[in-house]
Amino acid sequence: MAGRINDDDVKAVRDAVPIDAVVSEYLQLRNAGGGNLKGLCPFHDEKSPSFQVSPSKGLYHCFGCQAGGDTLDFVMKIDHLSFSEAVERLAGLAGITLRYEEGGYTAGTSGRGDRIRLVEAHRAAAQFYVDQLDGPEAEIGRKFLAERGFDQAAAAHFSVGYSPAGWDHLTRFLRGKGFTDKELITSGLAQDSRSGKPIDRFRGRLMWPIRDISGEVVGFGARKLRDDDNGPKYLNTPETAIYKKSQVLYGIDLAKKEIAKTSRAVVVEGYTDVMACHMAGVTTAIATCGTAFGGDHIKILRRLLMDNATAEVIFTFDGDAAGQKAALRAFEDDQKFAAETSITIAPGGMDPCDLRLAQGDAAVSGLVEARTPLFEFALRHIVARHNLENPAGRAAALDEAAPVVANIKNIAIQHESAVQLAGMLGIRDEQFVVKRVAQLARWARERGQGDGPQGGRPGGDRQRGRQSSYEATPAPAAQPAGGPALNLRSPAHRTERELLKLALQRPALVSPAFDAYGMDEFTAPPYAAVRQAILDAGGASLGTDDYLARVREAAPNDTVRALVTELAVEAIHAKTVDEIYAGVQLVQVRLRAVDRRVHEIQGTLSRLGPQAPPEQLAAVQEELWVLQQYGQRLRNRGAEGL
Repeated sequence: MAGRINDDDVKAVRDAVPIDAVVSEYLQLRNAGGGNLKGLCPFHDEKSPSFQVSPSKGLYHCFGCQAGGDTLDFVMKIDHLSFSEAVERLAGLAGITLRYEEGGYTAGTSGRGDRIRLVEAHRAAAQFYVDQLDGPEAEIGRKFLAERGFDQAAAAHFSVGYSPAGWDHLTRFLRGKGFTDKELITSGLAQDSRSGKPIDRFRGRLMWPIRDISGEVVGFGARKLRDDDNGPKYLNTPETAIYKKSQVLYGIDLAKKEIAKTSRAVVVEGYTDVMACHMAGVTTAIATCGTAFGGDHIKILRRLLMDNATAEVIFTFDGDAAGQKAALRAFEDDQKFAAETSITIAPGGMDPCDLRLAQGDAAVSGLVEARTPLFEFALRHIVARHNLENPAGRAAALDEAAPVVANIKNIAIQHESAVQLAGMLGIRDEQFVVKRVAQLARWARERGQGDGPQGGRPGGDRQRGRQSSYEATPAPAAQPAGGPALNLRSPAHRTERELLKLALQRPALVSPAFDAYGMDEFTAPPYAAVRQAILDAGGASLGTDDYLARVREAAPNDTVRALVTELAVEAIHAKTVDEIYAGVQLVQVRLRAVDRRVHEIQGTLSRLGPQAPPEQLAAVQEELWVLQQYGQRLRNRGAEGL
């Protein structure tokens, strides 16, 4: 596994990819004045643009939702990538080879250089397969798609292709593109033959490219088409440096924006089911790739769903035994979600693709809407295993099902579910079941764990978006940069804000005077924190090309970092930004600080009274006189008196 990305390489990536070029791929930008650009924020709904980009500073900030940062932050947020994933993606665009601290990069190793080659090989292979789908040999593949309700446009939308039936068509094609045999074997696109020469892994099959969340092709799913093909019905890319089947979701590249927008994901079981759902308007559909839905898939979805309290994950499974088993396995992982989890089963054991063929698009969207909470499905499955015709059977079912309900932390829904369980069991005394569940829940709380004394699974409170004890309690949400601690109607706060904007955007205009200002001269705590970050970064006098990056890195937390970004992007409120304007802000902030101190000393003198020791009175009076003289000099001479 690669280590930490070299800091110099991260800086090179930041400098090499202009932020406006990246942002403009996602939204339209127009001139905002002062060298900035503006557009409609991609992170929240708005009618007038409050999203600003500063190409010269490499920063963006939304004055509506407070989202902000540099190019890497933008890519991480909009494409839901980790920091290293964002760096690697932009490095690929800029043609920068990354070095990793653990071992570094060496050509021919499994470092970032090889990863780039694997991605490039898959990109070329995907286009090769798409081109082959139009050929005579691929008629059988086109027929397969047509029989399942997918026309040429649908195939193109999902980049479905065809692998020729010969031994080495793709291998020879990729060799012609400059890829070595070793790269083809490592990528999983080819495999060793008995003769020792590489041959195509996929032959005579319909091909679905599997993309990661950033949209790069990392593997393929191949469907058998001919009876003389002795391989499995579906053949997937083997595990490689870029393809881990437990960490990819088919269709995530197409569904991610809608999942993030609607806070809903629909998990289906196959490639054609994803296609059918998307064609029917359910564009949040995704599927696993030859493996059960598990913890790593949950992590992907949680990054998209953002732990939204209204988030929902809907599973569609066949109604057969295998489908029920898969549903219960999903229920076992339910506590890992910060979302409501539901299940829906098509009539007659049909999957979404079959349902669309039989009943049309509306039936597919209707299937998703007719969902049932997954915990309710699990309860019914538990109850069905017992004989409810006799008291012993009902008691056994209650013993097994009650802990599941007890794990629901929301008391109101726990009560409602207990009443529902009583109905399932045919127990007329609902209060008996309600009390039993409440007792189990109380015992579990006293024991400090999520399962009751009769067993059950931890974290059942994930139903309907409730937070589970599975995760640590989250830190309080950061206040917006312009939140309650700031009052922009306050003249002092407005001036402090202007001075900090100058110190971040035009440090030369306020240096070296600004670096002598103390934290206590900024009356708003958030502004004092920004002043401290500037100091920790070396001060405004050392402003260089990476000055803003150093200040943002010096910020103690995300809240202060967001305010630094906001102040670095926000327009300075002056037609002419020059030394005169900067001097006015410096003087006003200092003068208010002097006046505050004068007021404090006058209060001290009043408290001391004439009976105070003469030496003490003299010292306080001298400090008062010095400050009054300094204040008068500032009023008379302005910035020259600093």
